[in-house]
Amino acid sequence: MRPYDFSPLYRSFVGFDRMANMIDNAASQAAKSGTAYPPYNVARLSEDSYRIDLAVAGFTADDIEIETHEGVLTVTGNQSPTAENDSVEYLHRGIAERGFERRFQLADHVRVSAADLTNGLLSINLVREVPEALRPQKIAINGASAQSDGKLIDAKSSKTKKAA
Repeated sequence: MRPYDFSPLYRSFVGFDRMANMIDNAASQAAKSGTAYPPYNVARLSEDSYRIDLAVAGFTADDIEIETHEGVLTVTGNQSPTAENDSVEYLHRGIAERGFERRFQLADHVRVSAADLTNGLLSINLVREVPEALRPQKIAINGASAQSDGKLIDAKSSKTKKAA
């Protein structure tokens, strides 16, 4: 895999050095691990909801563990060998029966809302819930027109009436 230089992004991410580091780390982890098992999709369902689908054929809900810790979603699968597999001679073995660990870096204020395993497809639903204090707010711009709205004139006229 060709290494990428993300240093130009650091100039564009003013105050978002953590985001640039996450992109850099994700690229280096993908290059180090070299594994694409299990395959997965990430879908955006709406502005604040997402879904991760992992193809985990042969795994049951008891074999899979989903955990979040410090903004990292970790999906781990461990399958115990069955006696049936030992008694059969396989001519070709294309269904992976190995354990796996897949990590996803979650953005701030993203939480797992549900997980479902159906027909070998593990679906993990994510929801972004930004607190009201952190949502964008419109800021009024004070200018010359704001000072001549009559309030300033009323304040001066009331002071002159008291002095008289």
